Amino acid sequence: MSLLQELATYRFSRYFKICFILWDLVLLNSALLISFLIKFGSLERAGLMEVQTVSLLSNVFWLILLLYRDAYRIVRIEMIESILLRTIRLVLVHASMIGVLVFILKYTDISRLRMLYFYFIFFALLFISRVFFMKVLKGVRTKGYNFKNVIIIGANDTGEHMRKILSKDLTYGYHFMGFFDDKVDPFAFISSPILGGFDDIQDYIINNNVDEMYIALHIDDLKIINQLTEICERHMVRIKFIPDFQLYTKSRKVEISFYENTPVLMLRKEPLELTLNRLVKNIFDFCFALLVIVLIFPWLFPILIVIIKMDSPGPIFFKQERSGRDNKAFGCLKFRTMYVNKYSDNLQATQGDSRITKVGAFMRKTNIDELPQFFNVLLGNMSVVGPRPHMLKHTQQYSELINNYLVRHYAKPGITGWAQVNGFRGETKELIDMKDRVDYDIWYIENWSFILDIKIIFKTVFNTVRGEKNAY
Repeated sequence: MSLLQELATYRFSRYFKICFILWDLVLLNSALLISFLIKFGSLERAGLMEVQTVSLLSNVFWLILLLYRDAYRIVRIEMIESILLRTIRLVLVHASMIGVLVFILKYTDISRLRMLYFYFIFFALLFISRVFFMKVLKGVRTKGYNFKNVIIIGANDTGEHMRKILSKDLTYGYHFMGFFDDKVDPFAFISSPILGGFDDIQDYIINNNVDEMYIALHIDDLKIINQLTEICERHMVRIKFIPDFQLYTKSRKVEISFYENTPVLMLRKEPLELTLNRLVKNIFDFCFALLVIVLIFPWLFPILIVIIKMDSPGPIFFKQERSGRDNKAFGCLKFRTMYVNKYSDNLQATQGDSRITKVGAFMRKTNIDELPQFFNVLLGNMSVVGPRPHMLKHTQQYSELINNYLVRHYAKPGITGWAQVNGFRGETKELIDMKDRVDYDIWYIENWSFILDIKIIFKTVFNTVRGEKNAY
């Protein structure tokens, strides 16, 4: 028996908590020592009373945060962006706590620069170790170890959707064994084996090593659900319920909040409805837009103004009423890229459009025509990243054809967006083109994070340098 096979026979998840806590404390104290070596070249100042007090409290505060925020949890289905965001939040909270402590106690022997080194090093060590650990676990799972055996009760669309999630990637560590149901949904495409009916479940659990059971049954089957709960608890199988939200909505992205002890279902999660998230996004938008205006506009704008005026008669800027947050109209600024025409507010640009000037074609290809929208960002009616604002006529037209079209207006429109960096930009020739764009915009609203915004900005720059076929 190989070492991995031997280790796989043990349930190490129960030890993850203590291992993570101990490892994080090792990283924290290592970062403390490294920060002293970088700032002072020795560990001599580490023995000062004030320094030792802050170091001790740093360990205590981090321990409290780990236990309170459940930061040591292992999430099998988790993106690196999620790990990064969770780590940033923990480090910022810890830094704030230590900063307040040093300020209140008026510690003069604490070097602010050394503390800055410490947090940069600590964050780097934390993130690298988190990602490395997840990669190691995924590597182990690809070899067939550290798996959870699961069965799904309910051969229907909900059960099949859960099967696809669990079976999507071997590195998630789930081994799907099959479905159980007395009556298979004839309209659902069930791609995995039906192991039997409800009466066969208990014998199967007894004779096979089942770790988890997912129940995807209708609420009408409450009696069966209660029986399955008893079976699972009798045989130490963890049971998980998949609520039938399809009774209320076709959306698969919902959120449950608790009003005291009463669960309330909300159609979708909106991270930007949280005050802290909106504040972070607004501060970033303002700083980023101001940086672009100060560093780029003074030398680039005069050149563009001269070129635009030489290329064709008409104004430098083009201002168009577009739909903003909460579907309120605002004046969206752009550099003029077309000859002056009466169709600019009704007819979108098409490939080979004769209205586009030679200079305008270059600016549209490179997104330079969008630069004045950074003034819109400063004014607060646009964001750097968000769903692209559409003409008022298009908003009215598509809101009648696409049921969830107006959901994209829950957020501020952006200079660039998730749909655009995934290829959905430019002309919408068919209704499905706009529907796909709307789906990406809604996904962005439901999954917003600061890291996602940064990712979109980098992808926008990369796509601009590489060139996009739909940019015309």
